[in-house]
This record gives sequence, structure tokens and C-alpha cells, in this order.
Amino acid sequence: MSTLEIKNLHAKVEDKEILKGVNLTLKTGEVHAIMGPNGTGKSTLSAAIMGNSSIKVTQGEILLDEENILEWSVDKRAKAGLFLAMQYPSEIPGVTNADFLRAAINARRSEDNKISVRDFLQKLDAKMALLNMPEEMAERYLNEGFSGGEKKRNEILQLLILKPKFAVLDEIDSGLDIDALKVVAKGVNEMRGDSFGALLITHYQRLLNYIKPDIVHIMMNGQIAMTGDFVLAKRLETEGYAQISKDLGCYIQNE
Repeated sequence: MSTLEIKNLHAKVEDKEILKGVNLTLKTGEVHAIMGPNGTGKSTLSAAIMGNSSIKVTQGEILLDEENILEWSVDKRAKAGLFLAMQYPSEIPGVTNADFLRAAINARRSEDNKISVRDFLQKLDAKMALLNMPEEMAERYLNEGFSGGEKKRNEILQLLILKPKFAVLDEIDSGLDIDALKVVAKGVNEMRGDSFGALLITHYQRLLNYIKPDIVHIMMNGQIAMTGDFVLAKRLETEGYAQISKDLGCYIQNE
């Protein structure tokens, strides 16, 4: 079992403090969801976990299997088994999906253990079929000209191919219709098991109807304000953030 532990994490974006003491422990075999209003620090937390240079951590620790990774590069974190499905994936002209994914697999392997073209294509075809992705997607440039739904499926394809220890999925439901949401959820659920943990970041309970979390956190004003099970997500959908905030004595600061 592996653990990803966030201890008293404080972080700034430019000169504005966004994270104000986040504490959270995620283990492989678990799926956690973080919900909260805009501007509360959810995406900042995901960026901090992956080492985005625009996030300045001022206090606290991020521990992967008890080792502090704050000084690690993004590349080292990815090779160690962390994965981020971004809310707005970047376009990379000139690099095909297939080339990108094979290079990503081989980056985590030794020189004498690179994946063969045949094995890679078999794996790629199987995962694309699971996500109902047409074969020609493999030869398109990475995210270039993709619709929002295609970008999200592509992020989940990367997840299935790379098989990380922990995945942070930042608003993977954003902009998806119900059919695309079901396909994306199918891919995430395919990963569930003792060697995988996920942190879902979302505004809406509807995603959690298809990827049922073990633990639900509500984040407000840069902190985890409340933790519970799936019932908490249903309560939030019924009552809204404003009522929950009032019950907690918090003030919602929107972006």
C-alpha cells in the first residue's frame, strides 16, 4: 500500500495565499472527492501536488510513501507514480497521441526494458476501445483541435496507459455531456484497485454518481472544512455551498 499525505500545506499564487493549512491522506485502494465553490483552492492543491512552478508552497509537506516531494521536479513526481488529469489540457502540435504515450511509458522504464511497438499498440488499441475512441485519434496531434470531451477522454486514456499510483483528476466532468461523462467514469473505474488511488476534484455531485468515492471532503477558504462519505456529497447537492458554509461558520470567497 502506498500513501500520499498532505500536511498543513500553505501555498501562494503570486502574492495571494490560496492554501491555508490543507491536511489530507490518500491511500492506494481509495477514491477521495474534493468539492467546493470556485476560488477555494481545489485546483491550486492539484497543481501543488504535481509541482507546478506557479504555486509557491510556503509551509507544510507533501509526502509520497513518507518521502517529502516538495523539492522534486514535475518529471520526477510523474515517474514516481503521480498523475494529473488537467482541467484544461495543453495542445502539443507535431506530437501524436501514440508517440507521446509510448514515450511516457518508456520514460518510466530502464533502457533495456523499453516497451515494444507491438505490445504498445495492443495496449493502446484495447484502452481506446474501452473509451470508445476511434483509431485515428492515435495519430492526431496531442489535443490539437480536440473538443472538450475528446480532451477529457484523452486524459483518461493516458491514465489507463500509464497506470500511476495516484491520480489527481481536476474537474474531469467539466463541459461533458452525460454520454461522455459515463465513458470517462468507466475509464476511471477500470483503474480502481489496491494499487491505485484517486483524488477527484469537482463542483458537482453528478460525477460521483458514476465514480462513487470512499471519502468526500468539502474545501472552503483554502482548507478541508468537512469530511464524510457519499452522503455528504448528496447533502451538498441538496443544500448548496452557501448553506454548508453557514453551518460551518465559513465565508465563501469566490474568484
